[in-house]
Amino acid sequence: MQPQKDLVRIFDTTLRDGEQTPGVSLTPDEKLEIAIKLDELGVDAIEAGFPRVSKGELEAVKMIAQQRLKAKICSLARTNQEDIDAALECEVSYIHLFIATSEIHMKHKLQMSKGQVLEATRRWVRYAKDHGVTVEFSPEDATRTEPDFLQQVLRAAEESGADIINIPDTVSTATPERMLEIISQAVSTVSIPISVHCHNDFGLAVANSLAGVRAGASQVHVTINGLGERAGNASLEEFVIALHLLHDRKTNINTKLIYETSRLVSRLTGVPVQPNKAIVGENAFGHESGIHVHGILKSPLTYEPISPDLVGRSRWFQAGKHAGGHGIAAKLEEDGFHPTEEQMKEIVRRVKDIGDKGKIVTDADLFAIAAAVIGGVSGEKRIIDLENLTVVTGTAVVPTSSVKINVEGKEYVASETGLGPVDAAIKAIQKIVSPLADVRLKEYRLEALTGGSDALAEVLIKVEDSEGNIISARAAREDIVIASVEAMIEGINKTLIRERMKHARKQQ
Repeated sequence: MQPQKDLVRIFDTTLRDGEQTPGVSLTPDEKLEIAIKLDELGVDAIEAGFPRVSKGELEAVKMIAQQRLKAKICSLARTNQEDIDAALECEVSYIHLFIATSEIHMKHKLQMSKGQVLEATRRWVRYAKDHGVTVEFSPEDATRTEPDFLQQVLRAAEESGADIINIPDTVSTATPERMLEIISQAVSTVSIPISVHCHNDFGLAVANSLAGVRAGASQVHVTINGLGERAGNASLEEFVIALHLLHDRKTNINTKLIYETSRLVSRLTGVPVQPNKAIVGENAFGHESGIHVHGILKSPLTYEPISPDLVGRSRWFQAGKHAGGHGIAAKLEEDGFHPTEEQMKEIVRRVKDIGDKGKIVTDADLFAIAAAVIGGVSGEKRIIDLENLTVVTGTAVVPTSSVKINVEGKEYVASETGLGPVDAAIKAIQKIVSPLADVRLKEYRLEALTGGSDALAEVLIKVEDSEGNIISARAAREDIVIASVEAMIEGINKTLIRERMKHARKQQ
């Protein structure tokens, strides 16, 4: 397994270490779906799971191995026959074999001596190699292992036939400086490729992985969205982009697929991505500050070190109390508004007033303010309107919703079932408007504006059109379902109006 010069291999362990995130449990079909997306993304190896854990895990790893993906499919195994045989049963061509080597692990977990660990390393690496598979060997907790003993273990693994050595920073106690030292020593100890596997307990997983590469590692273990035990692992998206842009080193990753891969993994695992997370967070390419937006409009490089389209994203501007006239004017321009200088001052003043009250200034708010100040799309010019809504729900019935919608003077009725009354109502609306616009609900948030069971419900949503444009809308009602429906219709109206204005401008 000789690495291509200057090309860093990406070993993705989302389906193994990532699935060990507390609360995450994937079905075999879900694991296969993620594996196919990872293969499309361009990872070099996929650690599909730990077959000895359960029958379902064995089934999932075998299913993925039989898919014949371009990436090498790897199975985790401890240094014992049962684990290795379970991996072999999955028909993988690659086994990741590990045994702990730190004093604390050998004494308290394994209850084994150094000699016993060395013997287990030799015996089970040879056993796996005798079955014709690629073997990657990991001395677990390597960064807390006595350096002389670590070198002995690495030599034993290489002499027994291991194809690659992986150095795990199991509990994230290394610093970048220490990782440079450990990997440099490993590179000089053995002649086979070196890999690194970093955890994020101190927030240093990506920095330590980059340090490992600088020291000579040719492969890095990562997970999508940084999933993993405790504080997680080095995130693929952060490591790859930092490697490409800051270190001028390459991988086989198609970076334009990073965002959609992140979204898929978040959806299937149920673990949301924090808004301010690098690369894939919702706010990673969002701008509100007037100073920043002004700079971005002049030259994106002023405040965007990463081009959004490099990772399948697009930039967006947020109207709020920190916003300036340039950013708000840019957003209004997208919506077809052309305020005068005096009108612009009034719009900015009103936006800041809302922001000073601690409220989120959504696109819908800005749209309404602009319409009030300079005119624009009035109520009678709305493309769709809700005329009637009926919902049926309860413990013994499937939630069902019927809606009557007026679309430019014509009435349409549709019914749908859903997981709840809100889901059913939104599905019914989309059923009617789908011929007009491809609009999907991207984010839904419910807030109670007052206390008590009669609280006024405020629904804030984000919808996404076919071009990836994200539009926000809000509605407030005592009835959560009606508020949700009104917010969805507002979002669809804004999407349709935006599309028509763009079309009209092109025709001019």
